[in-house]
Amino acid sequence: MTKINAAITAVGCYLPEDKLTNADLEKMVDTNDEWITTRTGIKERRILKNPGKGTSYLAIKAAEDLLQKSGTDPKEIDLIVLATATPDMPVASTGVYVATQIGATNAFSFDLQAACSSFLYGMSVASSYIESGKYKKVLLIGADKMSSIIDYEDRATCIIFGDGAGAVLFEPNSEGLGVQDEYLRSDGIGREFLKIDAGGSILPPTAETVANKQHFVFQDGKTVFKYAVSNMADVSEKIMQRNNLSHQDVDWLAAHQANKRIIDATAHRMGLDDSKVLMNIEKYGNTTSATLPLLLCDFEKQLKKGDNIIFATFGGGFTWGAMYLKWAYTKE
Repeated sequence: MTKINAAITAVGCYLPEDKLTNADLEKMVDTNDEWITTRTGIKERRILKNPGKGTSYLAIKAAEDLLQKSGTDPKEIDLIVLATATPDMPVASTGVYVATQIGATNAFSFDLQAACSSFLYGMSVASSYIESGKYKKVLLIGADKMSSIIDYEDRATCIIFGDGAGAVLFEPNSEGLGVQDEYLRSDGIGREFLKIDAGGSILPPTAETVANKQHFVFQDGKTVFKYAVSNMADVSEKIMQRNNLSHQDVDWLAAHQANKRIIDATAHRMGLDDSKVLMNIEKYGNTTSATLPLLLCDFEKQLKKGDNIIFATFGGGFTWGAMYLKWAYTKE
């Protein structure tokens, strides 16, 4: 019996028009372009300013881009997984609304939240549904409106994050292409170092929590950086070892775009030349769940059928992991 793998067969993306540059941030907080660039690699990020629009708006636009470019009928989609840390609202699933809005009337849907590792975890979930044989088309969307949870008076976080969305379509593949292996990890030690204090069941919203700015992201930057550098590099190296891949066998590293120094450290551990590292952090900053699909969207024309890609992420919680995938098509 031929083994069925889950392969990515199409990509789509959406980025808001409004840009927030380092020069803009210099007018808002005590920082400067050189400081931001040398420490993060970020030059600008996109911000969704449309009144009344949230993460679902970004996700819908990215999904529509994928459907239009690939000629996919939304009614053929079996499942939509929305990876996000910024759902439109509590309780009501954002992914369900997205599915309805794009006309995926035969799909079921749910949200998946694992901070900056949400999309990678979503790749694992989507591929498992495909490999089960029960489903043929799974749409995975990574979307976040990070500007909705950022304090633009906090220079530790406001320089890092941006808004955006990307989508990929998973379908069965019998040529040996698609997802080959994964190594996913988590550790609750990270709970206090990257979080939003209020708005959950422990500390529900009050006038006091709002006044204290406890609904914005808090990050202990030095601690998160230390864990991210070691753990993202560790899992990337491990996935190569488990699959007997040398640095010559790896065509591309698609790493979570949180900090250029973390990406560089991971690539160095893997023995990869800079030319094999996909990077767009300078244009978008950290879009959380959207970084990996935005990389695929930006570099789609450079990816060739059969290319070996290592995906790697690190996020709050802590959550992290790596995945080995063989690319399934060459864009004409």
